[in-house]
Amino acid sequence: MTDIEHPETFHGLPVHTLPGPGQASGGALPDAGSVAWRLESAWQGELTFATLWQYFVDTVDTTRVRALLIGPWWQEEYEPFAPVLDLLVGHADRFPALRALFLADVVSEECELSWLVMCDLTPVVEAFGELEELTARGCGAQGDRPSLGLRPVRHKSLRSLTFESGGLPSGIVRAVGASELPALERLELWLGVTEYGGDTTVADLAPLLSGATFPALCHLGLQNSEIQDEIAAAVASAPVVARLESLSLSMGTLGDEGAEALLSGQPLTHLTSLDLHHHYMSDPLVDRLRRLLGPDRVNGEVDEVEYWDPEEDDDRYVAVSE
Repeated sequence: MTDIEHPETFHGLPVHTLPGPGQASGGALPDAGSVAWRLESAWQGELTFATLWQYFVDTVDTTRVRALLIGPWWQEEYEPFAPVLDLLVGHADRFPALRALFLADVVSEECELSWLVMCDLTPVVEAFGELEELTARGCGAQGDRPSLGLRPVRHKSLRSLTFESGGLPSGIVRAVGASELPALERLELWLGVTEYGGDTTVADLAPLLSGATFPALCHLGLQNSEIQDEIAAAVASAPVVARLESLSLSMGTLGDEGAEALLSGQPLTHLTSLDLHHHYMSDPLVDRLRRLLGPDRVNGEVDEVEYWDPEEDDDRYVAVSE
């Protein structure tokens, strides 16, 4: 999970990791509504996530908790996420103030992204009707493990939805596109690669690109894809772009073909930000994009692929897969 770190803030609140039972030091816990609470049970001896969760709901005034992050929930060996989801859903009525949820705040030192095989997240979306921000990290199915899943939903409050994945199943993309999310302002999808379950096609993105699905959308991220040129070509004529404030096609295999499509497509000068970092464009194409939008509005840094030479090596890769 290249360059992924634990967030220091979430939903505008500082992140506070809850000490396990008997591990608290340095005084009382912070006010329940003043921090984003992070729970992790990995490598804490015999402490299971179920025990940590019970301690959390017994110790913290959960009626005032506004943001919650779920870190590593296993002990020594990776375990399925479904039991954690069951705890969240089963206690939903104890979190009336919850507005932000981060499922699987896990970095590579703890578990590679490709091993974070999740489950159907629909129940948690349905259980928290006032949720405004949802981030989920994980890949598609690996072997006989269950896949990250979502069914089409209607949610009146959700403003920000992010799936961070090295292989996002196309079923997730289609379910998002079929959902009714009238308040959604930010949508970010890390599409990933086929090796890890990322089988999304441009056709699967059509409802998102139509401009008719999410009336409040102002930021769209279609990122980390091995078909980034094809996505850029579709975006170049997509109706949704005209009303966006920012657009991200970063982290993938974007090259000159995709850049040419963007330059020859609809106007992009209304965008306040066009994020193309981690790309395979030549310098002349990057310069043309910067001249079009202005240097302060195009993030086109090559980042860690700066050594790539198209004359010698055409093996492009996405920023986050394994």
